[in-house]
Order: sequence, then structure tokens, then C-alpha cells
Amino acid sequence: MLLIFRNISFVHPFFFILLLLLPAIGAWYYFRHTERYANLRISTLDSIKDLDSWKGKFRAVLPILRALAFLMLVIALARPQRTLKEEEIKAEGIDIMMVMDLSSSMLAQDFKPDRLEVSKAVATEFVEKRSFDRLGLVVFAGEAFSQCPLTTDHGVVKLFLSELTCGLLEDGTAIGMGLATAVNRLKDSEAKSKVVILLTDGDNNAGYVQPKTAAEIAREFGVKVYTVGVGSRGRALAPVSRRSNGQYIFGLATVQIDEELLTEIAKMTGGRYFRADSAEKLEQIYGLIDQMEKTEIEVTTIRRYTEIFQNFALAALIFIFLEILLRYTIFRTIP
Repeated sequence: MLLIFRNISFVHPFFFILLLLLPAIGAWYYFRHTERYANLRISTLDSIKDLDSWKGKFRAVLPILRALAFLMLVIALARPQRTLKEEEIKAEGIDIMMVMDLSSSMLAQDFKPDRLEVSKAVATEFVEKRSFDRLGLVVFAGEAFSQCPLTTDHGVVKLFLSELTCGLLEDGTAIGMGLATAVNRLKDSEAKSKVVILLTDGDNNAGYVQPKTAAEIAREFGVKVYTVGVGSRGRALAPVSRRSNGQYIFGLATVQIDEELLTEIAKMTGGRYFRADSAEKLEQIYGLIDQMEKTEIEVTTIRRYTEIFQNFALAALIFIFLEILLRYTIFRTIP
């Protein structure tokens, strides 16, 4: 019943006060029935106990039909309208490139199950919140690769994030290459704001583009860089070597993150450096970036109304017609 009145509003809802008459009408029918049909006292009902017909059982449907007709008329008087709500959304989106470190150290188990899986999960949640922005993905290790170009199809971005694994690229940490690749994707963007979120857990030790050079290029193209150093403090269980079959050998290793470099990159581009030493802290960092980089959205709501009182008025006429038809045909009584 609730689904019938979904997206329906009433122009004159005060007519529903008339529904209070239904109990009065019911009482009137009851007393009228008592006055019209007198009681007959007989010594026993054995002789007529099998005379109860289906007409007698179903005669009670007549007042129900009349009550339904009255209900439909009241609804029609309240003038129901079906509401069609449309929204025109004008959003000045932000172009965001996420730059993800895929070096073997991202398999360190100071985050559970490891740094990479936690980083992927948190980045996926971030993508889901940025409904009106274009997002892209760059990955780097010893070299950098544009995994997903800027797109509004966030399902594709999340798919690429879910498929990230260490070992796709030559091992190493080419921070400058990762940043330069992301800036190259953003440099021709006409978005009001262009942002890079660069996540790494190590020192720059590979690539032919220096991180500071990449930061200068980012600044030149108006790209703001948020840098995130991910990893606990002290020592962590991490890959220390690799067998011939490609399997990693784990051992305790000192967590080394060039926080000075990451801070300088962020400062040069008007961004900010964050240190995530736990999964909870990483979630907070992405949440903070989400708050700082707000998309300007203008929503215009248009409502269109369609009159549907005719449907209820027609239903009332049908119920009245059925009641009259049945009363003077099938359920007709002799005065």
C-alpha cells in the first residue's frame, strides 16, 4: 500500500478529515440492519441449520464496497499529485592522480596484512567519496607507469587498484619518476584544481628524474602534491631478498622514509606531508585530504507534478457501480 503512494503529494490534505465519518457510517449501518431485520424466536434451529447460503455469507461485501468508494472519493478530493523530482548538477570537479608505490617494501607486514593491501583499501574508499571528480592512477617502483588515465568511471579506477601487486615493475623506489608521470597526466587539464596524492614507504633510489625536479614541474603546472609516508617507526617484517622462483624472503628491516624530501615536495607545491604509521592513521590522512579538497557543486532541483485524482475518482465510481449492481441483482432482497 505504501508503494502506491510513493512520490505522491496532496494539494488539499485536510479532506482526509472526512475519513472520521467512516466509523459513524459503520455504526449507522449496524443499527439500521438491527431495525430492518427483526429477531425471530423459535424453539430449535435444527430444521434450518443447513440453509445458510453463500449469498448470506458474501452479502457483507456490499457495505465494504460502499466504504471503499467513500475512501477513494476522499483521496480524490485531497487532489493527489505524482511528483517527479529531477536534479541538475553542475560540479566544478577536481582532477586527482593517485601515485602508488609498488616497491617490494610495500609488502612489509607492519600493517595487516601488509602495507600495499591496506593502502589499496583506503584509496578505494577515497575514490568512492569523490563522486564528481576525475581520478587516475600512477604506479612506480624502479620505474613509473600510468596505470589508469583520468576518468570519471570510478569503477575502472577501483578495478585497477584491486589488481595492484608488487613485482609488476622493476624493484626500486623512483619517487621522481612517479610524480613526473602523474604531472604529465595533469598538465593539460582544465580543472579548477589539480592534485597528486603520492604514497611511498622508502627513499628515492631509482629513476632518471629527481624528485625535486618533478616537484618544480608540478609547481609550474599548478599541481598541488600531498605526500604520504607509509610505514611504522623502527623495524618491521619486510622482504629482504628473493628466491629464484620469485618468492620473497622476509626478515626484520629498519623502516626508512625520506620524510625531509617528502615534506619539501609538498611544501614546494602548496601541499602537505603526512606520516601514516598505522592503518588507522592512513584512513585519517585520506579523510583529511578529502575534506581539504572539496568539489564545488551546484544542485538545481526541478519538480514536476502529474494530477492523478482522476484514477481515484474512477475507482470510486467502479466501487459504487459494483455495489449497486450486486445489491439489485445477486443480493436483491424482497421487502
